[in-house]
Amino acid sequence: MQTITTTEALAEFCARAAQHPYVTVDTEFLRERTYYSKLCLVQMAYSGNGKNDAVLVDPLANGLSLEPMYDLFRNEDVVKVFHAARQDLEIFFIEAGVFPIPLFDSQVAAMVCGFGEQVGYETLVRKIAKQPLDKSSRFTDWSRRPLTDAQKTYAIGDVTYLREIYEKLAADLAKNGRTPWLEEELKVLLSPETYLIQPENAWKRLKTRSSSGSFLAIARELAKFRESYAQDRNMPRNRVMKDDALMELASTKPQNEQDLGRSRLLLREARKGNIADGILAAVKAGLAVDPKEYPKVASDKDKLQVNPALADLLRVLLKAKSESAGVAQKMIATASELDEIAAGKRDVPSLKGWRGEVFGEDALRLCDGEIALTAKGSSVKVVNL
Repeated sequence: MQTITTTEALAEFCARAAQHPYVTVDTEFLRERTYYSKLCLVQMAYSGNGKNDAVLVDPLANGLSLEPMYDLFRNEDVVKVFHAARQDLEIFFIEAGVFPIPLFDSQVAAMVCGFGEQVGYETLVRKIAKQPLDKSSRFTDWSRRPLTDAQKTYAIGDVTYLREIYEKLAADLAKNGRTPWLEEELKVLLSPETYLIQPENAWKRLKTRSSSGSFLAIARELAKFRESYAQDRNMPRNRVMKDDALMELASTKPQNEQDLGRSRLLLREARKGNIADGILAAVKAGLAVDPKEYPKVASDKDKLQVNPALADLLRVLLKAKSESAGVAQKMIATASELDEIAAGKRDVPSLKGWRGEVFGEDALRLCDGEIALTAKGSSVKVVNL
């Protein structure tokens, strides 16, 4: 198999790929020691079985530019096929500000085609390509050079089998009229907001049981500092401070380095220097927040006046609709969404788009007393009232 290490060779391959209807793409990366993923390898293949139809691209090679690949990503005449594309797309968006368009994600397509929730690539290879897949090299260090033959074989398999998977799933989607479903699902993957974490909003990711305004104000400032510090230095946020340490500091409100030294959970290197200065400044900023400006944890769900009987009926309806459509229940609606519908909320994803067609329309009719459910054998039927 060919390993591309020069811009010229990459441009030549991408020019050939541009003559085909689709190209399959995958990446290998590391993220354990950095905030942003470090791209270590790109695998690409276009339709065919020739020895040059699938290649490995070494982004760590000296002098190699990925711009020819990004030009191919911008070529809307060629479908870019990934499996579970989110992390791959994040890398390309952060590094080059580009999204592969048009996009096809075989994991999402498989869910739409009835393969279950978040189906793995290995499962699709086995069920569609009828081939075994050796995953033993999955967690190796992809930044080390030279790559072993086992690593190369594993990596290239992630795009060669994907060709057959794509052709099968794309045909099924076209046959059952669900291509628009896939396109609807992929919109979130192609949105910059999916990948940009604003430091001022980082606190919303925290899991806290406290609803104290003063506590949340400090936690917000600490999370903002941590996110900015980690982004600026490209280091994991938990290397700055872990969530439990952040919660401890929001509670103890340290005023100086001596106070930081009493922390049970704060990393030693964070008790002095730049991190310590940032923590103390964040605590000070949190304490200075006007009570009228305190952040609040979204508590709408806690206050929902859920009709439990209606929620149960919606669950029965969802199961019936899921089985009828051949789509995983959780892909149509989550348990919390069912409770929201039963409480009268209507701005819910499961009531919109293709979900609305499959489930939402009848869910609203059930809520309005226009239909009933009846059991017939092992199946549930909808009865108009």
